[in-house]
Amino acid sequence: MQQCVGFFYDYKRSITHTPYGAILSPPRSIQEFLVTDFIANYGMFLAKTITLIVALLLAVGGVLLLASHGRNSAKERLEIKKINDKYEEMATTVKAAILSKDELKKDLKNSKLQKKAETAQLKKGQQQTPKRVFVLNFDGDIKASALASLREEITAILTVATPEDEVFLRLQSGGGMVHAYGLAASQLMRIKDKKIPLVICVDGIAASGGYMMACVADKIIAAPFAIIGSIGVIAQLPNFHRLLKKHDIDFEQVTAGEFKRTITMFGENTDKTRQKFKEELEEVHILFKEFIQQHRPVVDIDRISTGEHWLATRALELNLVDELKTSDDYLLEQSKNKALYEVCYTIKQSIGARMGGFIQSSVDKIFRTQSLR
Repeated sequence: MQQCVGFFYDYKRSITHTPYGAILSPPRSIQEFLVTDFIANYGMFLAKTITLIVALLLAVGGVLLLASHGRNSAKERLEIKKINDKYEEMATTVKAAILSKDELKKDLKNSKLQKKAETAQLKKGQQQTPKRVFVLNFDGDIKASALASLREEITAILTVATPEDEVFLRLQSGGGMVHAYGLAASQLMRIKDKKIPLVICVDGIAASGGYMMACVADKIIAAPFAIIGSIGVIAQLPNFHRLLKKHDIDFEQVTAGEFKRTITMFGENTDKTRQKFKEELEEVHILFKEFIQQHRPVVDIDRISTGEHWLATRALELNLVDELKTSDDYLLEQSKNKALYEVCYTIKQSIGARMGGFIQSSVDKIFRTQSLR
């Protein structure tokens, strides 16, 4: 009889079959077997799970370790991309799809001959080097966080740019903190101080502090439905004084100077402190209007400084912008006879900083959308 290795059970006895024969064992119930079998299977599952978790932790730890080694070498980086090359690649791809083989071959031959002729003329001095346009991007939040990169990009451009060149800025901002956007506008003034033409394009929104930046430009262009204006100042905060008083919670605040603190979140606000705070906002508004009047004298400052915002088609009538056009159209036109260089200064952030920035950006967009309704 063929011997087998295994287990089977009946209600009366338990027989263990081994290669050495059958061994009688004390009878066990089916319940005991099921419990034993469950424990064995669970132990195996637990062992596999722990092994998998340990392997994942080791893999993640290895990635983090490799990342930490390169952290000091590539925290900040300046990138320069020639936009003309991008347009040429796009044109080549489209031609390859729509032209016949003979037409495509003829077109490529003509392009090579044209480039060869241009190179020869440059060598002989018969053709001037194409003028350069340096392209910047600014996507602003409440704190104007993109300013950290903008100031470095402008510094890099000013090391090589001349009044024969041009700086083109794609601006997207609904405004924010006064001091942050004041500094951002001052960075753009560095370009103007060097007599380098500055063109700013608004595809989406340039409101409040965003327009403070835009008005520095020699020329402002905007997409037809871009949001422009909102030249005003706002401050708002909740006050929990009555809630604290209701629950018998005292709030102590010690200051030196009568108006060191005006409006407070937890203390009791008085008419005097409210009036002082209002005066401070009015002073900021006056400076804001003077700044726009200085850099954009064609506007009727009393008409456009009410805090209202307009779509670019109406803003054009108010002289807030000079032309209706998207940044895509402008750059494509300029690429025909100018060399376009996109300048980007990248600052690497930690995962925590990136997550915090994403959350803040989301909150900013929510509040900004609500304020425009």
